[in-house]
Amino acid sequence: MRRTFAEALAERPLFFEPLPPSARSPPARIQSLVEEEVRLLAAVPRLDAVDVPELVDENHEGRPYYRSLNPPEFARTVGERAGCEAVVNKVVAHLTNTDALAAWTRTTIDQGVKNFVLVGGSSRYIPYPGPSVAEANRICHPLIAEAGGRLGNIAIPQRTGEAHRMLAKTRSGASFFTTQILFDSDAALRMIREYGRLCVQAGLEPASVLLSVAPLADEGDAQFVRWLGADIPESAERSILNGDESSASARSIAQALRLWQEVRQGIERAHVAVPIGVNVEQVTQRHLATAAAMLAEFAPRLDDHG
Repeated sequence: MRRTFAEALAERPLFFEPLPPSARSPPARIQSLVEEEVRLLAAVPRLDAVDVPELVDENHEGRPYYRSLNPPEFARTVGERAGCEAVVNKVVAHLTNTDALAAWTRTTIDQGVKNFVLVGGSSRYIPYPGPSVAEANRICHPLIAEAGGRLGNIAIPQRTGEAHRMLAKTRSGASFFTTQILFDSDAALRMIREYGRLCVQAGLEPASVLLSVAPLADEGDAQFVRWLGADIPESAERSILNGDESSASARSIAQALRLWQEVRQGIERAHVAVPIGVNVEQVTQRHLATAAAMLAEFAPRLDDHG
């Protein structure tokens, strides 16, 4: 029998973060994309959730332009057909007020999605109209809990003071975090150790932390994930690209597996009681098959406690 989402979060969860259809996609293309997603995910023996992002651009004033077509519907459809939970991301900073956030949450639950990742705005310098993430958690957590769902947020290991932010978000209702895309284990290890220490001091059960990884195929991919905010050390980029793009995807999968092992072993040596897992991201449409291959490589390794 498939384990519950709560059980999965406590024991090495595995998420897949696909790109949702574009708002300009014709119905036939949307159907084709769903079929391809389901076909690839069906080959993965162990998957806990499909975690669908909200694709949104901002102008210089922080006003949003939504590029994705109905992420909750896409998440529900793929999740149901792939036999796993559906999770949907939402940038809460763009909502007009807290009432709009509560209304959006209820509507999304009515659409059949009960698990959420609430996200803040992309710039600290813009006065967004919506609530902060911690405030959004306090508003949404009772609604999500009543529906039997779970609430998550984003963690950015390279950001100073991130463990303290995670503690505040855990207090306001977060039960899991997905990180920014990672290509190096050091910052993630420091963040998780500090977060675990703060939770012990506060007498608080820590939320699960899912390490986000993604395949790279060429220099263009490296530039794109940097634009998304990821930090790629030069050593990692050289190791993955290595002047030979024909096998870069395979090397990026190997790099992600090493990262997982380094973080897992590091927190075990430090006796840190923070549950960890993996979130595999598909950063562009052309990488769907490679991202699914990365997901398939992680599935058996997360159950390996050696």
